[in-house]
Amino acid sequence: MPAEVIKRKVTQREIIVAEKSGQLVGYLCLEYLWSLVPYIALIWVVEDQRRQGIGKTLLCHLENVLREQGHAALYSSSQANEPVPQSWYRRTGFEECGFIAGINGVKIGEIFFRKNLSYLTQLIAHRETPTP
Repeated sequence: MPAEVIKRKVTQREIIVAEKSGQLVGYLCLEYLWSLVPYIALIWVVEDQRRQGIGKTLLCHLENVLREQGHAALYSSSQANEPVPQSWYRRTGFEECGFIAGINGVKIGEIFFRKNLSYLTQLIAHRETPTP
């Protein structure tokens, strides 16, 4: 991503970063479809920092900000051949809501996910989710 785009996104609060001991360990890049619908374009955590809750913390922060702004849902997507990100989205409360075939060049589709941001919906989903 060009530096000027990053600078604009930081100014517009469309990038959330995670730091640990002064080091960047992850970030989330937000887009708005049709300038209205919040969409996670990218969420990334440094490989040796994964599975420590950093991505989930970034997501929770974003959800709280979006709720305060009055948004009812959050969207994202994953390539159809990427089971690990798909599993993460499902574990964090997203549900599949669509598919576009062949969008990624070599006939790989994109699975779209939606998460309801209603506090009540999240509470009910959390209660229905069995604890490991």
